[in-house]
Amino acid sequence: MVSRKNERLVNLTIALLATKRYLTKNEIFRNIEGYEGSAEAKERMFERDKDDLRKLGIQIEVGGLDPLFDDEAGYRIRPESYALSLRDLTATQVTLLSLAAQAWQDAAFTDLSQQALRKLTSIGLDSDSAQLPILAPRLIGADENLRTALDALTSLTTIEFDYLNIQGVAQKRQLQIYGVQARQSHWYLIGLDLEKNAIRNFRVDRIQGAVSMIGKAQSYVIPETFEIAELETATETPFAILRVRPGAGYQLRRLATKLETADDWDLLEVPIFDLDFMTSLVLWHGEDVIVSSPIQLRSAVVSALEKLVKIHG
Repeated sequence: MVSRKNERLVNLTIALLATKRYLTKNEIFRNIEGYEGSAEAKERMFERDKDDLRKLGIQIEVGGLDPLFDDEAGYRIRPESYALSLRDLTATQVTLLSLAAQAWQDAAFTDLSQQALRKLTSIGLDSDSAQLPILAPRLIGADENLRTALDALTSLTTIEFDYLNIQGVAQKRQLQIYGVQARQSHWYLIGLDLEKNAIRNFRVDRIQGAVSMIGKAQSYVIPETFEIAELETATETPFAILRVRPGAGYQLRRLATKLETADDWDLLEVPIFDLDFMTSLVLWHGEDVIVSSPIQLRSAVVSALEKLVKIHG
């Protein structure tokens, strides 16, 4: 079931994304489901909602309705500032926590967001659903574990789960979740790994079995210095060292964080957000790429090539 707050955040985000002009607070309060109570209560609710969205990397633009007059401020979210790009599938474009929490693969998009758009249209406000980016990408791993983890994030409750690391070994982990990230078609949980006492990054579909919440709610506080935009540098991401022929490997070069040029081969350092994805990229480039490390990636490439030989002879 979608919580009242999540429903309100969904409706607010859709409205601010779809509108062709800035929406005033009064327009938002009148037409977005969930803003109730006194004027002061609605103001506090709206300020909290804006903070929640900004913490998740959603940039809300503030502007006047008429540039010639100092009138009431309005709000909108530009689709181009929200949309994920192939170049930068990082935490700077984090998928809304509220959307992820209920995995919009459900009926949330067709029911909640369309209701919000109909309300805007009914009062004469221009909106365009075609302007909306894919807010709920069909990401692998959008399952019950993700919902449980996001409930834990909302209530600030520690979670426990068995996690399959890159070596294929399942280990018990306890995590205080600080944020959620959609990257390379996968969901990631980022937070404080209690065993290592450090910020770590966990891919949801590598969790073995069920995620469970342990301890009491409100058992930790997300540090004020924690920024969603810095998640990529805060997470533990393995890197591939690749030798690439000059003039080849354009996709890999775009992803590389370090590049050393040479006459015969260029040396690239590329983050491995997903082993399968990186394996397919290396295979696609064929003889133009040689994997120097890690051994897990090299083994995956060799295994895939052996399967191709068996199939095609």
